[in-house]
Amino acid sequence: MPEQTNTRSGAPPWGIFPAGSSLLRDLPIVFAGLAVFYGIISFAHYGIGPMNTEAEIQLAPSALPKYALFSVIRIAAAYALSLAFTFVYGYIAAYNKRAEKLMIPLLDTLQSIPVLSFLPGVMVAMVSLFPTRQLGVELGSILLIFTGQVWNMTFSFYSSLKSIPREMREAAKIYHFSWFQRFIQMELPYASIGLIWNSMMSVAGGWFFLMACEMFVLGDRDLRLPGLGSYLQTAANEGNTRAILAGLATMILVIVLMDQLIWRPVIAWSQKFKVEQVEAVETPTSPILDLLRRSHLLSLASSWTTVPAREAFMQHFARMHKERRKAGKHSAVIWYLIGATCAGALAYGVVRMLRMVAGVSWPEWRAIFIGAGATFLRVEFVLLVAALWTVPVGIYIGLRPRLSAIAQPIAQIAASVPATALFPIILLLLIRLGGGLGIGALVLLLLGTQWYILFNVIAGASAIPTDLKEVCQIFKLSKGERWRKLFLPAVFPFLVTGFVTASGGAWNASIVAEYFHFHGETISTVGLGAVISDATNRGNFDMLLAATIVMALMVVTINRLVWRRLYALASTKYKLET
Repeated sequence: MPEQTNTRSGAPPWGIFPAGSSLLRDLPIVFAGLAVFYGIISFAHYGIGPMNTEAEIQLAPSALPKYALFSVIRIAAAYALSLAFTFVYGYIAAYNKRAEKLMIPLLDTLQSIPVLSFLPGVMVAMVSLFPTRQLGVELGSILLIFTGQVWNMTFSFYSSLKSIPREMREAAKIYHFSWFQRFIQMELPYASIGLIWNSMMSVAGGWFFLMACEMFVLGDRDLRLPGLGSYLQTAANEGNTRAILAGLATMILVIVLMDQLIWRPVIAWSQKFKVEQVEAVETPTSPILDLLRRSHLLSLASSWTTVPAREAFMQHFARMHKERRKAGKHSAVIWYLIGATCAGALAYGVVRMLRMVAGVSWPEWRAIFIGAGATFLRVEFVLLVAALWTVPVGIYIGLRPRLSAIAQPIAQIAASVPATALFPIILLLLIRLGGGLGIGALVLLLLGTQWYILFNVIAGASAIPTDLKEVCQIFKLSKGERWRKLFLPAVFPFLVTGFVTASGGAWNASIVAEYFHFHGETISTVGLGAVISDATNRGNFDMLLAATIVMALMVVTINRLVWRRLYALASTKYKLET
């Protein structure tokens, strides 16, 4: 009986599957996929279980693998939600001038609201949706992590869209790209480098606020979640140094694995989207990316799923692009309806907030304003100190891919480790040296916010076209001239994004920097973050709302007076185009 063959190549039908060494290369990918699937199933089984209102966080080392798995899944889910929000919100804000006037100030406001201010409303809403299931508390935790991740990603994507070179837009217009083609083939690739580095900072921010996002105690309800954040916070509350070190070691191990398995391959892959006419001699590399590129299994899966889906989307949106004039009138009506609905909801929310704020007494307002002034001075001082070292170091690292491969995971670990876990040690040291929480708050703010500037500067330096650097060599510019005429102007748009997100992050981090629980005692200093933390613990929602509004107004005012003007300057004078 003749052997059945493939009609196209004459090979047996099973010849499409790799054999020998190719199969061995695909085995790690198969095992990794199975491990991810098992982790998701385990977390889903836990999430649909009954709500646990008497959570017990075990400090035994044997609990760390499970806690690490749960924390990683929460952060990954929050990041996926943040990425979807970034694309939709950033795209609309960049291209709809009317919406931009409302959406960017709103984004400024939202990024300035601390995680603890979101906590009561988010948790009450989620627990009300799922009153008997653990899923409600888990969704609440994911949404709180989302509020600590999303804003700098959205600002980065918005800033990249505003600074796309004019000739690239003209080319897309000449070739009659639909919005989907423009997004996939021009906008997303151009924004990828900045978005990837801000994604790393967002995930690091998720780790930083993980302790607050897994330790829910609302009134007499104990809604703590098993995870690395709750493990570290419980160990810090009990002063268990051994547990703190074990938790930090586990967290660092997870961060290093994520860096090598996810971020390094993505950084190396994104270099093909770098806008330059001369290929760089030295580029980032990743063994994991090489493994994925050589995988027959992924290539086969892509040819069966990704490629046909992409082509179908391209054709669908190309047809819609031809009929956009007919659909334009209908879409305008839809946008007006959406705008009217949002305006009505906003007006209702303002009225409710005014009623709550009316219950705040004058002594409480006085404490809020004094705290706001103290926190403002701390934040501005921290931004100045952070800029003094992050700008030169970030440019130096970004210009050297080999050094970046070493320094980036170290910086990511430093940015991800919750400073609150180290704070007991720092605080004890400062007390022995004659300092206190006033100086400790500055240290904690610096540890939590300087990375926003550093990661954006590295992204800007790594995106500098090779041809521009070669021009500097041809004209034999001195180091000072290169910094003044190329490096600083090139990273300026990224630097502005870093300052905006660092400023909002510093205000947000003040809630943990100015108010701290240690050995059963509460240590605090004068500041708006301390006011918010204290109001949350006492369940004083009127004062919590008032302090949050003051913080949001201060951040928005600073952004409108300073950072927005610098954004406009970055998108005009320092825009990369011919």
